[in-house]
Amino acid sequence: MKIVSTNIGEKKVIDWKGKTVTTGIFKDPVTMPIFLDTEEVTGDEITDRKHHGGILQAIYGYSLKHYQYFKPLYPNLEWQSGMFGENLTIDDLDETKLHQGDTFQVGAAILEVTVQRNPCYKLGVRFNDMKIVKQFWNTTMCGVYFKVVQTGFVKVGDVFTQLKSCPENPTIADLYLAIRPK
Repeated sequence: MKIVSTNIGEKKVIDWKGKTVTTGIFKDPVTMPIFLDTEEVTGDEITDRKHHGGILQAIYGYSLKHYQYFKPLYPNLEWQSGMFGENLTIDDLDETKLHQGDTFQVGAAILEVTVQRNPCYKLGVRFNDMKIVKQFWNTTMCGVYFKVVQTGFVKVGDVFTQLKSCPENPTIADLYLAIRPK
């Protein structure tokens, strides 16, 4: 696995069908290294601290390969890394092979796989179509939240080197399927 894009978002207040929505899901690629802190990416806005950020959800990673599934469903969008609200767009992240507790060195940071990302309506706001939420639930392409074991800078091109493997633990896909709405 390798970082292909680092993404940061600012707080946005938008009108969504007559309702005011405050969100940090609109992330843009940045060229400089980003600092992965214990509860967030420095400089990245988290507007809903109840569901995002914190020790177990400090960093959100999503696979570039998953974009190929969703792009044909939304051909009129201007696609860029960060579309799913991820901090790290990773070339080949596979939720069916990553286990809770797996630990990686990437750049100067050490990251531990914690939980899956469950989609909320703000993903629909980002895509300007609420259908994306159900489409997202109907796959195991949920992305991965990481705990920051050691803080540090990461940049595009940094490779994930596995330090610890936990095959006895559930995969991220297993966790996601266990709570997916029927």
